[in-house]
Amino acid sequence: MLAAEQRLRRAAEFSAAVRTGDRGSRGGLVVHLLRGDRATAPRAGFVVPRAVGPAVTRNKIRRRLRHLLRDRMRTLAPGTDLVVRVLPAAAGETYQRLGEDLDAAIGLARRRRQRTARPSTGKG
Repeated sequence: MLAAEQRLRRAAEFSAAVRTGDRGSRGGLVVHLLRGDRATAPRAGFVVPRAVGPAVTRNKIRRRLRHLLRDRMRTLAPGTDLVVRVLPAAAGETYQRLGEDLDAAIGLARRRRQRTARPSTGKG
């Protein structure tokens, strides 16, 4: 379980991360990573649409991802907002595979941030 201060709660927080954050995807997961200016703990939220499956399946995936993300929150910089969108392909994935996909998606989003943060060389 994520602590209360580690959870995204408002729709505006989710949409800001999805619209302006760096994106990485792998398997049945899409991760949006938004680096903020706050000095607070990183926060996370999940988007699990009905297309993934019935409520039992959606809640099972959400519980697994929450547990997987609990250990990974320490690796995120303070002020970071992370939104994990679940695609229907994730419904049949194992716990281990979800963890691998989550790690890969977060890694891709971080690399995109590093690429866009580099200064331009002036060559054009």
